[in-house]
Amino acid sequence: MASKMLGFVHLGREMPVKRPAAGRRRDFREIYPRYDVDQAGKQAGRCSQCGVPFCQVHCPVHNNIPDWLKLAAEGRLEEAYEVSSATNNFPEICGRICPQDRLCEGNCVIEQAGHGTVTIGAIERFITDTAWEKGWVKPAKPRRELDRSVGIIGAGPAGLSAAEELRRRGYRVTVYDRHDRVGGLMIYGIPNFKLEKEVVLRRAGLLAEAGVRFQLKTEIGRDLSFAELRRNHDALLIACGVYKAREMQAPGSGLPGILPALDYLTASNRSSLGDEVPGLRNGSLSAKGKHVVVIGGGDTAMDCVRTAVRQGARSVKCLYRRDRANMPGSQREVAYAEEEGVEFVFLAQPEAFLGEGRVSGLLAQRIHLGLADATGRQAPQPIEASRFRLEADLAIKALGFDPEDLPQRFASPDLGVTGWGTVRIDHATSMTSLPGVFAAGDIVRGAALVVWAIRDGRDAAERIHAYLTGQAASVGIAAE
Repeated sequence: MASKMLGFVHLGREMPVKRPAAGRRRDFREIYPRYDVDQAGKQAGRCSQCGVPFCQVHCPVHNNIPDWLKLAAEGRLEEAYEVSSATNNFPEICGRICPQDRLCEGNCVIEQAGHGTVTIGAIERFITDTAWEKGWVKPAKPRRELDRSVGIIGAGPAGLSAAEELRRRGYRVTVYDRHDRVGGLMIYGIPNFKLEKEVVLRRAGLLAEAGVRFQLKTEIGRDLSFAELRRNHDALLIACGVYKAREMQAPGSGLPGILPALDYLTASNRSSLGDEVPGLRNGSLSAKGKHVVVIGGGDTAMDCVRTAVRQGARSVKCLYRRDRANMPGSQREVAYAEEEGVEFVFLAQPEAFLGEGRVSGLLAQRIHLGLADATGRQAPQPIEASRFRLEADLAIKALGFDPEDLPQRFASPDLGVTGWGTVRIDHATSMTSLPGVFAAGDIVRGAALVVWAIRDGRDAAERIHAYLTGQAASVGIAAE
């Protein structure tokens, strides 16, 4: 392996050899194989070890990226894993699904200088997959057990990262989740070609080995009351994510054949896990042989279009009301979708769904981008007399997610929420308006990246520990 850094002056950026689009269209396997040892070392050695590591600055968990790149370049992979995992509970997952082009790699100094970014994500995945194979990944073992318990609502990335950090400190931790598997959207929302499910399930197994208890198929407010949960634990963390699909008001939106993105993706992912899915068997949740239109431009929309390709759709189109430069998701995912045969219809939005008894098409209208709104993004403006029709046997709405009404669901009207319905917290303590009740992840910040959920979960665990040991004020914020 390479022993010196600054390799970018003589070595170009090189990813593992990507599987050809024609082959990957037919299965749900990940599209990149893993680096071999020599290739990983050489690519890690391209790091410039710059004085101000912008890759680290722009990483939500502030991974010590230059440090573990140097260790990987020197062949010290176990140490590289120790440094990587010190700030990230799921480095092999982030190495696969983080939009590195928008975060660490997009801000790499040598990328800005025109040499091509260091392949941080692929190297992170290589280091951690190697650590699993070599047996270096160990369950969190506390130095001593504490007679305090913490309940966590939600087995997604925020809840799991908090659970591991609290267990490491010796707390008794129980994670409650409505689903039958641990992982949240990492299991049911993200397709295998981005994140194979075994990668998530082995982490869940490690947490169980560490002593984290999971109570699955348990919906708080239905199977177990929120009040009872508060009585059972010394502190509580709400990390249930946001799952309610955003709706669009358009004629014909209730026609059969129009699906929320998560229903569609969950069916596909359950099938890959070996579950029997009636909607796939009868075709209602399958794209096979159909003209598919996905509405939206984020990563969830890219997951849907690429899933439809693999299910054997006759055609797949993505309808997005802004242009490519304004797409909120990863540009890499857009490029992968294009390689796999997805057609993008930019600057267009649906006006109505067409069909008799079942959707058969969409009536759409052309858009131009006007003046920037309060967020700095150009506002989409319809163009008069520009309507056109798209054929669609299956229409999938990937418009984002909103939080459920938690005060109502938990029968806890004193739980403060924002105007968007997210849980209101004191950002210095992560505490809600209810003493001893904390919140983290998407249920606080809105639908966001897995890596942000990991960061929020780690922060919440530290603040729960401070609360339980009397190091922080025990008052929350006022409900509104």
